[in-house]
Amino acid sequence: MLLNILFIIGGIILVLWGADRLTDGAVGIAERMNIPQLIIGLTIVAMGTSMPEFCVSLVSAIKGTPDMAVGNVIGSNIFNTLLIVGVAALVTPITILRNTVRKDIPFAMLASVWLIVLCYNGNLSRLDSVTLLLLFIVFMYITLKGAKEKGSKGEREQGNEDSLSTGSSPEDANLAPPLPSAPTPLWKSIGLIVLGLACLIGGSNIFVEGATYVATTFGISDAIIGLTVVAMGTSLPELATTVVAARKGNSGIAIGNVLGSNVFNILMVLGLTGFISPMQISGITLVDYTILIGSLAMLWLFSFTKLTIQRWEGAALTAVFLTYLVWLIWQI
Repeated sequence: MLLNILFIIGGIILVLWGADRLTDGAVGIAERMNIPQLIIGLTIVAMGTSMPEFCVSLVSAIKGTPDMAVGNVIGSNIFNTLLIVGVAALVTPITILRNTVRKDIPFAMLASVWLIVLCYNGNLSRLDSVTLLLLFIVFMYITLKGAKEKGSKGEREQGNEDSLSTGSSPEDANLAPPLPSAPTPLWKSIGLIVLGLACLIGGSNIFVEGATYVATTFGISDAIIGLTVVAMGTSLPELATTVVAARKGNSGIAIGNVLGSNVFNILMVLGLTGFISPMQISGITLVDYTILIGSLAMLWLFSFTKLTIQRWEGAALTAVFLTYLVWLIWQI
């Protein structure tokens, strides 16, 4: 038993470290291809923080524990929305962007509702997974289009400011090339990607083996293990990002990361997992689905109040999560 608990801890460490190395390598290659940093952040880095969920869910599905795979995603999203946002708001009130209220939260809600519709019959087929992936493509198109428009607007405003201060035109201001930065060597970026993938795959296998053994030994269902231990473990990147941002007074930035991760988890993680290995789902209950939707509804409601999540609202989100966690433990 002790060995399998060490497998769980070691697997989490390997998965998180591997995701970090994979992201570093991918960013290095993207920078060599002159891909804008904003696009890198919205795609590669965002996907990197969801790689632990993807690898653990995929390995779980392939090894015949689909409830753990789906429970991992649902539990991670609940953990993100209730506990991570709640703790961040307790540290400092969070300012919410209008775009988050108008686009990010509604899209996360849409993805969650559609997942429940697909899983209602206890089956996530390849056709179901394709619809998730198509929604993911739509989400990425809208996100990247908005980022490009925002970036173009910012460049025009900066160009106008420069022309006013120097007497030159915006076109002249854009002619000056940015100071070159030392790019990561290609061989190093490729090596980081290979190392990261190896750690992700190896860590996921070790983690799932250990979690499955512990669940079987204590008679705990795969779904509950997925909703708790696995979900919390794979959500550590989002937790770390939000805590650091909150300490620096930029916790509002992390809300976009949390919501983006929620959408990635459902549409990309379960979309790809279900397409590769269709799943029969039996252990996820109506309570789990209700908390998934209810947590987003609470976040949406709190966001409307002066576009700020106050400390008492953070406390409410945290209290709901702790209540849900107690309920899950009670089911063991």
